[in-house]
Amino acid sequence: MDLRTSIDVSATGLHAQALRMRVIAENLANADSVAQTAGGDPYRRRVATFRAHLDHANGATAVQVVGITADKSPFGKIYQPGNPAADKAGYVQTPNVNGLIEMADMRAAQRSYQANLNAIEAARSMTARTLDLIK
Repeated sequence: MDLRTSIDVSATGLHAQALRMRVIAENLANADSVAQTAGGDPYRRRVATFRAHLDHANGATAVQVVGITADKSPFGKIYQPGNPAADKAGYVQTPNVNGLIEMADMRAAQRSYQANLNAIEAARSMTARTLDLIK
């Protein structure tokens, strides 16, 4: 694998982790939102999914974003009979977003992003050293 290919593969990883961090930020921003109508569904947590993809142009395996899917875990419930989003029993459904899980996912995404940046920097440094040797 040449240095340009390794940079391209790392760039796909950067793109994937940046998308993952945006989705996590959206989840955290909506962690306290509830439905606008009585008995309605609140915000549903979203998750970015990826897969390995063979790039036939350069023969390397890159990261491909498959999509952003909704988490199927159940909503929480809190008793707030005065809330406009409460059902007939007085319960309000809360989003299925857990702040601790989101922060752990964010930390993992940040580390993956940094690892890809380090790989790009190493490839750039090797290219610079090679050019210095040629001089």
